Formats: sequence, structure tokens, C-alpha cells
Amino acid sequence: MIYTVYILKCSDGSFYTGCTNDLKKRIKQHNESKLGAYYTKFRRPVILKYSEVFNTLKEARKKEAEIKNWSRVKKAAFINKSLQ
Repeated sequence: MIYTVYILKCSDGSFYTGCTNDLKKRIKQHNESKLGAYYTKFRRPVILKYSEVFNTLKEARKKEAEIKNWSRVKKAAFINKSLQ
């Protein structure tokens, strides 16, 4: 199984970072379902800005935790750099 770490941009301009084993399903949940994260329920729609695949949950959770500790400015710069 593969795991994906992702960064979403919310409608209010904030970022949400998460980890999943089914990215397409999880983004749909964030945008449409009660199963989406509480944070994103009030900031819909959300748009995928970055994703990275890992072979283990441990690796993915480590990257997720690293990104969650970054400032908003650092996340925005990271996203912009990854799009180039």
C-alpha cells in the first residue's frame, strides 16, 4: 500500500496538511462529506496544491508532521517551488 501526504489550500487561503492511502477519495471527503476534517468543513472548497507518495505510513506521517510544523509562509514557498 502507498500513502500520500498532501497540502490543500482552503477557500480562506489557509493550508491543511494530511496523509491518506486514497488521495482522490480523501479530497472528495474534504469537499463534500461529513468525514472530512473538521478544519476543512468550514473552509470549502479545498484545492490540492501538493502531494507526495511514500511506501510506508511511518515515512508519510513523518513528512506530514514536518510540514505541519512549518509556517504558512514556508508552506506557500514550498508549494510554489514544487510547482516549478
